[in-house]
Amino acid sequence: MLEKLYKNEKILLTNLKFDFKRYLYEKIDFSSQMVAIVGARGVGKTTLLLQKLKELRQTTPMHHSLYFSFDLPFVATLDLFEFAGEFVKHGGRYLLIDEIHKYKNFAIHLKSIYDVYPNLKVLFTGSCAISILNAQADLSRRVVIHRLYGLSYREFLELRTKQSLPSYSLEDILENKSQIVDDLMEKFRPLEYWSDYLEHGYYPFYFSERDYFLELLYNTINLTIEVDLLNLGLIKVESIEKLKKLLLVICQGDPFKVNISKIATLSELSRNSIYSYLNHLDRGELLNIVMNSKKGLTLLAKPDKVYLNNTNQLFAMCSDHKIGTVRETFFANQVGNMHSITSSDSGDFIVNGKYTFEVGGKNKSFKQIKDMQNSYLAIDDDFTIHEKKIPLWLFGFLY
Repeated sequence: MLEKLYKNEKILLTNLKFDFKRYLYEKIDFSSQMVAIVGARGVGKTTLLLQKLKELRQTTPMHHSLYFSFDLPFVATLDLFEFAGEFVKHGGRYLLIDEIHKYKNFAIHLKSIYDVYPNLKVLFTGSCAISILNAQADLSRRVVIHRLYGLSYREFLELRTKQSLPSYSLEDILENKSQIVDDLMEKFRPLEYWSDYLEHGYYPFYFSERDYFLELLYNTINLTIEVDLLNLGLIKVESIEKLKKLLLVICQGDPFKVNISKIATLSELSRNSIYSYLNHLDRGELLNIVMNSKKGLTLLAKPDKVYLNNTNQLFAMCSDHKIGTVRETFFANQVGNMHSITSSDSGDFIVNGKYTFEVGGKNKSFKQIKDMQNSYLAIDDDFTIHEKKIPLWLFGFLY
């Protein structure tokens, strides 16, 4: 088995052409005994694992590390705990496992590996954090969990322009946005790649599959429902088509007014099941649910706004969408990936319970938020000299 796996990973390393390292790579403490990387399909988890393997091969003997995926048919019957023991006997120190959620009872095996082989470091991925956090054995005290999101606008620009670009904290952007914009505009034109990012730029596989990107993304969305959510036991087979219809209803709808009764009717789901399914789709990173800041975050609380998770999904699923929806989807995604975000009765969003934002075009006024403290406009323009107006694209530099 070991020899077969080493041959497979050699092929993968030979074909690894993606040298660009995601924002998360430098944040992971690879010295931890057990690390999980969770995230949606297509955001680059496998590439990150292979990049770490390549790095290990440059500093340690080959037999010290091993990568494999539970996507491989010949590992389906493998006993993970026993295999880890054999690997350790042969000098193994780093075990990199892809698609761990596809292995039945993986949590029990990982718990045993952690307890019995303290010198073996395990780095693994799962397509959905639910599969890790809801595991039947208690992994929460043993595993350091990191979430990998899709490309930020900054990362996309780095790949497109072949240059290094800095990220900024939210406070930096709010306080120093004029200087930041001036510095960045010396390196690129902010809106030159903007439309391309909104339609294609969130998923790294765009750079290798440009001609068929939207079709592949649409298939990825379907697989998340048909395989991931189904295998986790969150939905039943008979609900698959209804969930797809639910996504389409939300995609074509208006995020400014969530009408649960209307959504239930159009998607052919009951009101009670709507709340549950919205929650599952949100955890599966197909939706981005924004609650009102004054309401609770319980499962059955009515969401104030519901978006698709990112703008690429919007273009893949809907041929007709409003520019206002695209703008808000971008803001909710990029800011929400790094910060707490809720809806506001006055503006569009409240971030970290402190900052109020209204999102719109370059002619957007302060009318709705003029009396609000710590309030700003996120405008769809290349730059601005107004202290309370911030270019929308700049919020793509948070990571």
